Parts: sequence; structure tokens; C-alpha cells
Amino acid sequence: MKPRTVLSLEQALSLPYATLRFAQLGWRVIRIESTPRGEDLPGDPNRYIGENIVDDDRRSYFIAPNVGKEAIALNLKEEEGRATLHRLIKELDVDIFCCNTLPGRYKPMGIDYQTLKAVKEEIIWAGISAMGPDYPMVPGYDPAVQAMAGYMELTGDRSGPPTLTGVPLIDLKAGDEVYAGVCLALAERAESGEGSEIHVSMLQAAASWLITTLPLLDFGCNYSEITRCGNEHRKFIPTNAYPTSDGFIFVAIGNDLQWQRLTEIPRFSSIANQVRRTNDGRHQEREMIHKEISAITAQVAKDKLAEEFTSSTIPHAPIQTIPQVAGMAAVNAKLTQSRRPDGEIIHMPPPAVDRTDGLSELSFPPKYGEHTSRVLREAGLTDEEYLGLRERGIVFG
Repeated sequence: MKPRTVLSLEQALSLPYATLRFAQLGWRVIRIESTPRGEDLPGDPNRYIGENIVDDDRRSYFIAPNVGKEAIALNLKEEEGRATLHRLIKELDVDIFCCNTLPGRYKPMGIDYQTLKAVKEEIIWAGISAMGPDYPMVPGYDPAVQAMAGYMELTGDRSGPPTLTGVPLIDLKAGDEVYAGVCLALAERAESGEGSEIHVSMLQAAASWLITTLPLLDFGCNYSEITRCGNEHRKFIPTNAYPTSDGFIFVAIGNDLQWQRLTEIPRFSSIANQVRRTNDGRHQEREMIHKEISAITAQVAKDKLAEEFTSSTIPHAPIQTIPQVAGMAAVNAKLTQSRRPDGEIIHMPPPAVDRTDGLSELSFPPKYGEHTSRVLREAGLTDEEYLGLRERGIVFG
């Protein structure tokens, strides 16, 4: 695929994750941040979250989603700033414009689709917000949308409190929807020559994943089917995390044949009976089944259990720490990397999908406003024009 140029007014995680996927393709991604305002720390707040990695505006939480990008600082609240943005779109032949600010700010900042379409007819426009343009002033934060979309109600122990997921799933889901939407829009543009307007609602994207629970409302379901169930599966019995003598192991019995194989392992033969031959029958005795399996597995090392489960073709997996995941051959060989300014290599997650033309090493994340001068001069601004904009607070860098 031809490399593209992406201009992205981005902060936090959802959109930076989306544009990271473009950077991994080798596309040019220029992130826009606001110019300094009073006593506030300038630019993306995520720059200042986590451990100090190189300098104060490139801390640990900011690094991974922002490798391979350039950064400019531009004041879009002022007419000169908006005119500069439009000049960048024309002169740099920008294919895609993205943003994840409140929809109510699109028009005042001159970044709405209709305005930018007038600048470049075939531009592809993509925005992420909490609930889409119909709710223009609702802010989008992953934990809040997890609560709103029912994810917290579905996560945690049955008798415990609602719980956040271990990763910001909704931010990442929204980012993936931008990536997919832009790729589809590019394919459509190749046929029609026309641009596209893509609105990603974090709430709607999250609700689209409720495919195993939300439809049950029309089926007269028991409420236990649409609330927390810990590590159990609501339908397939037994599926759960079980204690071992040296940790935990996850076992997933997905059908009656797998149950038969499990009970043919000598140490598990005692849990078999006539009722439990079918999944419906196992539902009737699910609590006792989990207790009996736990009592058996707690006496055995997890590696020994894994050996027996593998021999019997029982789906299972050790419950690993993040360092253990990073050390797996299937993951470690795919990790992407960047280099600190001193040359030290740092590793980051693999791309979601292998591509022969994808990048495995990306440039270190930019400092705040690091590329403002170079990018604006590339767009044709003279030294005099650039210095004037900087003096008037329209640009920074």
C-alpha cells in the first residue's frame, strides 16, 4: 500500500494508538498538540504520566503509542492557527485527518469535516469521542465508558464489586475502529475518488462487543448470564482458573468430548457421573464441579497438569505474568523496538498483524513541538512567517 500522510490532533491513548498502527505501516504521522497555556503543562497530558524515561515530557506512559511520529504545536483557537492547519493539509498533501477532542469543538477549531473537505476535497476525516457527534460535550475516558457500557458489571467475582478490565480495552477498541475505518475509506476512495467522514463513538464501539450478553435480554435470560462470574465461563462448564501447588492454570472445556477426555485422566476420574456427561447437566452441578477440580489441581504442580492436559488435548494455559508473556518465543520474536537518544534499544508490543512491509523499529517519540519549525517550513512558510507566528503564540517549537 502506498505510504500516506496522517495529520492527527491527538492526546491520551485512543487516537495515538490508532495512528501508531499507521506509523507501523511506514506512513507519516504528524501529531498536533496545543500551544502552551498559562501554568499548565504543555501538550498531551500523557507526556507527563509515569516514569521519566528521557526528559520530563517523554515519560513511560507516553512512549509506546507515540513512536514513529512527528510532533508540532499549533494554536487552533486562533484564525492564524486554523489557516496554518489548512496550509499544512494542502502543501503536505495530507490524506487523513484525525482528532479525539470533543465534537462540540470541531467547528470552532476549524477541524470539522466540511471545513477540511473544502480545503482538500478527497480528505479522509476520522474522529473519536465518547458518544459521537450527537453528544458533543460528553468527554470520553476509558474507565468511565467501561462503567457506562456494562464492562465493569461483567468483570470481577460474582460476589465482588464491579471491576475495570486489566487493559484500557475501550480506548484500544476505538483506535482499532479508526484504523479499520480509514483503511476501508481508502479502498472506497480508490473506486470513487471521494473522501469520507468517520465518527467513532467509544460507547457504541464498546457495546458492539456485548455480543454474548446483550442479545440475551430478548431471550428471557437469567440475570446470572449477564453479570459478573469471575473466571468462569457463563455457558461452558467447567471453564475456570484453578489453583495448583505452584500457581494457577486455566482450563477451558468447550464440549462434551473434552469433558470425557478430562475425566479419563486418572486423577480426574472421580469427578465424572451420569448427570455431568452433557454441558446442560454440568450446569446443574457447576459449583460442585469447580470445587472438586480445585481440590485436585491444588495438589499438583502446574507443569505436570499442563503435560497431562496436552496429552489429552484439553484446552488450557498457564496464567502468566507480563514478563513471562514478553519472554514467550511467539511474542518476543515479534516485539517492535525504538532507540532512546543515547542509542539504547527499548522494546514494545508487536504489531497486531504481521505485514511484509511493516516496520519493526520506529523512531523514538518526539519532544513537545520538536518538529514544528521543520514541518511548517516544509509547507512553504518563510523564516519571517514562522517567527511571526511563534511570537504571536500561534506555534511553538
